Amino acid sequence: MLDVCLLGTAGMMPLPHRWLTAALMRYNGSNLLIDCGEGTQIAIKEKGWTFKPIDVICFTHYHADHISGLPGLLLTMGNAERTETLTMIGPKGLEKVVSALRMIAPELPFEIRYIELTGPEEDMEINGYHIHAFKVNHNISCYGYTVEIRRAGRFDVERARNNHIPQKLWNPLQKGQTVTTEDGITFTPDMVLGTPRKGIKVTYCTDTRPTENIVKCARHSDLFICEGMYAEKDKIAKAKQYKHMTFYEAADMAKRAGVEEMWLTHFSPSLVHAEDYMPEVKKIFPNAYLGKDGKSVELLFDENE
Repeated sequence: MLDVCLLGTAGMMPLPHRWLTAALMRYNGSNLLIDCGEGTQIAIKEKGWTFKPIDVICFTHYHADHISGLPGLLLTMGNAERTETLTMIGPKGLEKVVSALRMIAPELPFEIRYIELTGPEEDMEINGYHIHAFKVNHNISCYGYTVEIRRAGRFDVERARNNHIPQKLWNPLQKGQTVTTEDGITFTPDMVLGTPRKGIKVTYCTDTRPTENIVKCARHSDLFICEGMYAEKDKIAKAKQYKHMTFYEAADMAKRAGVEEMWLTHFSPSLVHAEDYMPEVKKIFPNAYLGKDGKSVELLFDENE
């Protein structure tokens, strides 16, 4: 099970009832935060979730509306007596940017581990999350993220017996561990597990023009959270100029990627009555929804798999 919550959906500046960009995921006692705009702490409190279990923070890029809430969040996590290492992931320059922001949050009771992204696509495994970072097309270096909870195949008793694997080794093998006996014989999980089952996949993408790579990385996501800076059709030129997306471009990518559901986020502060534009969006991708601060979903494994 993976919980996903949109904490903030505004772009550029916070508005009444709309904080700046952030999304939080919860899995197996660990929280993963993507972006940390102004108001993120308040949004977490309003949702009733907590700060201390945040183990990973992924940044799309370093414009203020995506990272300005970080110093306060770090101080709050420190005051919650957190001591475990916090992992931060973001484009090249991450440590320099965070160190500058920490001038007002210099003393923390936990270590920060930095993973700086330099390639077009990079993969990481942290606390049960498989994180795939992929470069997008904004006016500064910017990444989207796919977060997966992968699921191994079912344990096959017959295969274990046919491979003459002692029963006392079944449990660690089922958990994905490779085991070597005192006799030097090595057993691997693929010797007892069937074909990997469908897991849970969420793709988060903001501040970019549409790209084919986004479509590829988002393919078959259970949830696609995508920016829709502009809804007015006459603002397509502005979207291209500032390298953002319209509602309709996001819906087209969702359709081509074959995702289950799409939430729009990161709206322009000039956009009012965003819901009025949704009927046109749904003509392109019927399972599209307007993101709202606090909107959340509990994604479950398919038990038929």
